[in-house]
Amino acid sequence: MPHRFLVALFALPLLAQVSFQKSEGRINIEIDGKPFSAFYISGEGVRKPYLHPLRAASGTIVTRQWPMVADVPGESHDHPHHRGLWFDHGDVNGVDFWGSDPLAKKDSGARIVVKKIREMKGGKRQGVLAGDFDWEEKDGKVLIHEARRMVFHAAPDRRVIDFDIRLTMAVPVKFGDTKEGSFGIRLSDKIREQKGTGKMVNAQGAVGEKNVWGKPSEWVDYSGTIDGEPVGVAILDHPSNPRHPAHWHVRAYGLFAANIFGLHDFYNDRSKDGSMEVKAGGTLRFRYRVVIHAGDTAAANIAAEYAKYSAAK
Repeated sequence: MPHRFLVALFALPLLAQVSFQKSEGRINIEIDGKPFSAFYISGEGVRKPYLHPLRAASGTIVTRQWPMVADVPGESHDHPHHRGLWFDHGDVNGVDFWGSDPLAKKDSGARIVVKKIREMKGGKRQGVLAGDFDWEEKDGKVLIHEARRMVFHAAPDRRVIDFDIRLTMAVPVKFGDTKEGSFGIRLSDKIREQKGTGKMVNAQGAVGEKNVWGKPSEWVDYSGTIDGEPVGVAILDHPSNPRHPAHWHVRAYGLFAANIFGLHDFYNDRSKDGSMEVKAGGTLRFRYRVVIHAGDTAAANIAAEYAKYSAAK
């Protein structure tokens, strides 16, 4: 009997360990002692906190590495403000947080400053990282206080990150109608649709930039092959989010973003107004799930993943 118990025990899959290590200007995130990502919070070029790179369960990097890594052969060098995975917006009281970057041609100088890391807790299967950030104009005036919680999940065939983002307005804020926003990822050139192997699919089954860009949908998945390995990334928009389902600023060159504000751009109709005004002290809450998976949209069963996520309170 004891031998039978030991055989059964070792046949069970080991629970992956998520851990965090502080380093200068960033927090490294590891799964079973191997790099998964890093959360950049300060230092040269860091105008806004971002995750870079993102890796599949196999260890394959699924995000573009430039401009953080300058010498990746053949990698595109456009849009330097597309750093890994980030959250901001291109028009907040007229201030461009989206395009703010020291390498950008039109640099607003706006910053999202990490004020405090409130929680950094590793564990079996998942780890939690949470902090408080201030959205500041170039002169330091605070427009928004942000509280963000990220939960990192590890499974044998996928990596999952849950985001809970709460914005509290320090002053009256108008989120302007622009396509340049808001919850974004810059994917590896190898899985982009343009000159790559990528295919974007939304919850309604629409395929390709022509049919997915600017359309409302509960989720979008972008998959392809990297050095022969089929991988993909999905963003799921929680049904409790403002103006759910989100519209999608997703491009063939590898930009992948959920945006609820850019209606006149998405519909090419100036009579539409996607702006939103929130009084001082008012709040907005956004929740997203990012799924980095093996295989394509069908193989990863993103529809089932969304059904599970949408039921979460």
